[in-house]
Amino acid sequence: MKPILVGISNRHLHLSQADLETLFGPGHELTRKKDLGQPGQYAAEETVNLIGPKGSIANVRVLGPVRSKTQVEVAMTDAYRLGVKPPVRDSGNLEGAAPITIEGPCGKVELDAAVILAWRHVHFHTSEAAAYGVKDKDMVQVRVGGDRGVIFENVLVRVRDDFALEMHVDTDEANAALLRNGAEVEIIKA
Repeated sequence: MKPILVGISNRHLHLSQADLETLFGPGHELTRKKDLGQPGQYAAEETVNLIGPKGSIANVRVLGPVRSKTQVEVAMTDAYRLGVKPPVRDSGNLEGAAPITIEGPCGKVELDAAVILAWRHVHFHTSEAAAYGVKDKDMVQVRVGGDRGVIFENVLVRVRDDFALEMHVDTDEANAALLRNGAEVEIIKA
């Protein structure tokens, strides 16, 4: 089986087209800066400021392409800095998400439910999921080796034909386990 590589998810956000245009101007389109590990996903040149009740974080990267809803993904350290209490959610599930103000060069957007802590997860292409014996929405354990090796429990499995094999963790999780982008991990319980 192919090794599972790690992709560390820094704080970022996905914008709806309407919010993109409020923040960057009418008709604005995202400018591709760098492709990411998942096909069709990219880091954009555009950055914004996140403003919470207790603090702010400048120059937060927008990821493309645009989505149907604006979603902000942070680590718990960021949440403390902003003064928000985001729930742990699968990407796209904004139920109970924390409020935030997003500031761009052309305007601000105030959202009642946009900030989440993304559930740690492994992306599988459909054929790879079968080889690993997992299916979409399964929960697995993942072992990280090394000097500060850990076993991550409650790792969500996400399966689609357009996914590439990759585990995503946030910066707090990566730092605790001394993980770097491209590190190899293994599923120990499916």
